[in-house]
Amino acid sequence: MDKLAQGRPLLQVALDFTKLTDAVRVVNVLRDLPIDIYEVGTPLIKSEGVRSIEVIRALVGDERVVLADMKTADTGALEVDLAYNSGADVVTVLASADDEVISAAVQRASEVGIEVVVDTIGVTNLFERLNSLRKIGVNIVNIHTGIDVQKKRMMTAANRLSLIKKVIDSFNDIYVAVSGGIKAINVPEFVRIGVSIIVVGSAITKSEDPRSSAIEVINSMRK
Repeated sequence: MDKLAQGRPLLQVALDFTKLTDAVRVVNVLRDLPIDIYEVGTPLIKSEGVRSIEVIRALVGDERVVLADMKTADTGALEVDLAYNSGADVVTVLASADDEVISAAVQRASEVGIEVVVDTIGVTNLFERLNSLRKIGVNIVNIHTGIDVQKKRMMTAANRLSLIKKVIDSFNDIYVAVSGGIKAINVPEFVRIGVSIIVVGSAITKSEDPRSSAIEVINSMRK
């Protein structure tokens, strides 16, 4: 957790593109801003391969954290190696994966010196699952409201504020990231309840002016 332990909420920008050229364009207008984590999104990795991790790492340099959103469901150690060898500092694994997968990923990440974030997308028995994840050494989770859920249920992370606060209050040994339709206006509430990592995607990356939108989010985090 060294690179993520800053003693303040961190901003993660999700690069959920399918074309590497689009991700590069956005990173180029953001990279001098105080953005803590650049997420190489799942669609980008699936479309362009792990080389997309290498390209984003080269653009942002060693001073920024690069997260590979692999959403690993099997071969935990192998996918940690793929992310690590491509320059990632953090890799995601699905909470719905078998414990053996998550344990293998956590162990291998510890060996090579990177972090694992366990993504809770689709998990319904959240508190039960978090208790079991804690026992296998997970210390960072993402309470994630997926895009299809946002569209069909008209629900974003902001609608789950009380649940997220309960998670933070109940699991004070776990760092909590939050993602899913977050906008600048939502950020101060997440800061207030103690979220460790705030993930913003389309509100920045799909904006007509990504730089101005990112600055708005950064300013919201400081309120």
